[in-house]
Amino acid sequence: MTKGLLVMDVDSTLILEEGIDLLGEEAGVGEEVAAITERAMRGELDFEEALRERVALLKGLPVTVFDRIMEKIHFTPGAADLVAELKNRGYKVAVVSGGFHETVDRLAAQLELDYVRANRLEVVDGLLTGQVLGEIVTKETKKACLEAWAVENGLELSQTIAMGDGANDLPMIQRAGIGVAFCAKPIVQEQAPYRINEKNLYKLIEILDGK
Repeated sequence: MTKGLLVMDVDSTLILEEGIDLLGEEAGVGEEVAAITERAMRGELDFEEALRERVALLKGLPVTVFDRIMEKIHFTPGAADLVAELKNRGYKVAVVSGGFHETVDRLAAQLELDYVRANRLEVVDGLLTGQVLGEIVTKETKKACLEAWAVENGLELSQTIAMGDGANDLPMIQRAGIGVAFCAKPIVQEQAPYRINEKNLYKLIEILDGK
């Protein structure tokens, strides 16, 4: 029987980097993309518009770019231990990301996560078109995934945990039984019930055990 559910953001939470910024570097527009990312995460820009703007800058990149950026991505310290401990306690562990399935799926497979939701980039003839396929993962999507996966596992929202760093994580952080700002932007620090300000995901266990 499932005892609980953790839903995490990916960029700057599960991993140390921002995946889209790494793609921007590969496209030669690293600073431009990173500046938009920073503003979006602070809540200064509409996330969907900011994502489309950044993805447009990636047009023409070969799909093989994902193999290269995977080499530059590092799990945040404590990630594997946290997932193992929660699974040992009967939790499901999920990620929901404004990033892309092309990298997030690989990360989730390495940690054997239970659920993954992210954006998907359009590829034609082996090249990125600068477009996103389907609906973009927004702050409302993140909250909806938390709610849907809780229902699917017969859980009350009081049995859920949500953790992230950006403004688009706030609705799910505020909806969950335990909502955690992880090394987060100021707006998230101010509004989240719990905070971890050390780059160590296993610190979540201290919050959980202190409840």
